[in-house]
Amino acid sequence: METMEKLSSEQLMKMEDKYGAHNYHPLPVVLAKGEGVFVWDVEGNKYYDFLSAYSAVNQGHCHPKIVDAVVQQSKTLALTSRAFYNDCLGPYEKFASEFFGFDKLLPMNTGAEAVETAIKLCRKWAYEVKGVQENKAKIVVCEKNFHGRTTTIVSFSSDEDSRDNFGPFPGGFEVVAYNDLDALDKALNDPNIAGFMVEPIQGEAGVFVPDDGYLAKAYELCKKHNALFIADEVQTGIARTGKLLACDHENVKPDILILGKAMSGGAYPVSGVLANDEIMMVIKPGQHGSTFGGNPVAGKVAIAALEVVRDEKLAENAQELGELFRSEVQKLIKKYNILKLVRGKGLLNAIVVNDSPDSKTAWNICVKLKDNGMLAKPTHGNIIRFAPPLVMTREQLLDCVSIIDKTVAEFEK
Repeated sequence: METMEKLSSEQLMKMEDKYGAHNYHPLPVVLAKGEGVFVWDVEGNKYYDFLSAYSAVNQGHCHPKIVDAVVQQSKTLALTSRAFYNDCLGPYEKFASEFFGFDKLLPMNTGAEAVETAIKLCRKWAYEVKGVQENKAKIVVCEKNFHGRTTTIVSFSSDEDSRDNFGPFPGGFEVVAYNDLDALDKALNDPNIAGFMVEPIQGEAGVFVPDDGYLAKAYELCKKHNALFIADEVQTGIARTGKLLACDHENVKPDILILGKAMSGGAYPVSGVLANDEIMMVIKPGQHGSTFGGNPVAGKVAIAALEVVRDEKLAENAQELGELFRSEVQKLIKKYNILKLVRGKGLLNAIVVNDSPDSKTAWNICVKLKDNGMLAKPTHGNIIRFAPPLVMTREQLLDCVSIIDKTVAEFEK
């Protein structure tokens, strides 16, 4: 039998196509190695990674401190379940709670699990603290949201591909327009509203950045109506937007904070929900849990990953390089008709490449970017998201802008 090491990219892609579910449409590149801002395919070609595993690898690929935490703890004790205490969970909960400024952390594994946890927490708070009648609680969410793909979460998605033929769906959600404070205020007038769950920037929708002041005013409306402000920072958190949290740009302290992805630097599935005691203590034994949530490896990895963010000043670097990226791309927009606009915060950015979401241009540009040594991925047809690891240097960023320039020039001919 042919060994895995000898298989080509073409063979490996065919293998996935034959034996794997067709629930993704990857760019045609098979990656075998990563270090810092770079990845290599199985043939040894080197690329800048401008997706960061959807912002999970903010600290760069295979960061030695994070990898060491995985290796050392895996050799010692990997999993106990929550049937017993372990010597890593308490220190992790303390570190994360103090790091983000909350009383408590509820540890989970994936972003979708963390969102589901926040939904349960919000509803239970509504019944036991706010006094909403049983089974009447509702949570306000936004159009074009992306919070995950569980059946509960897709029930309030406005993406047809996410919803079609996955029903029947549970109720309990009210959808309002994103960045529309009047619509939010109107929805919050319902006394059965338990909370408002929002992405500070809608990443999957195409890096839509709301108006300045939107988050702060939305938070004030939640306080006015005694509803919880729930921030889904799975993609925008952990320094991605130039602050530790995207909510920090408007000095908003969420009632419930949802984190994942870069909480482990991409080395291990780690997510969590943070809240203060009044909210978190409504959950009692047996009411929520996870076999792997809060396992020893996760605890050690998350502490290491967050220390890297702090010690290497990744938020500050994201802020500086994000401004540079948008400034340089603005020059390209003036140069090329095919580029319409650039938007984003920190190193979470998107370029709109034409006016038609049905166009294949963004995909074709991404394929050509790959050929020129840079990996990015389109979203919604005409938008390309650019989100490199936050360890990127100024020189590397400018090199990537040159690759974008060279690539787009080929489409202007």
